[in-house]
Amino acid sequence: MAQKKKLTPEQVSIIKARLAQGDYQHRIAADFDLNQGRISEIATGKRFPDVPASVSETEHV
Repeated sequence: MAQKKKLTPEQVSIIKARLAQGDYQHRIAADFDLNQGRISEIATGKRFPDVPASVSETEHV
């Protein structure tokens, strides 16, 4: 059985910043070794709604 991967608040911040930049969910998922559904849950606020997007990541547009 597959192990659940725990995301740190820092990783979630980076994911949210990349989503805000317009990166594709499947590409973000591949970079973090997650499935696209988990990224979708972060994008919609179902998971980690209290973690803000990383400011340093959003500046690199």
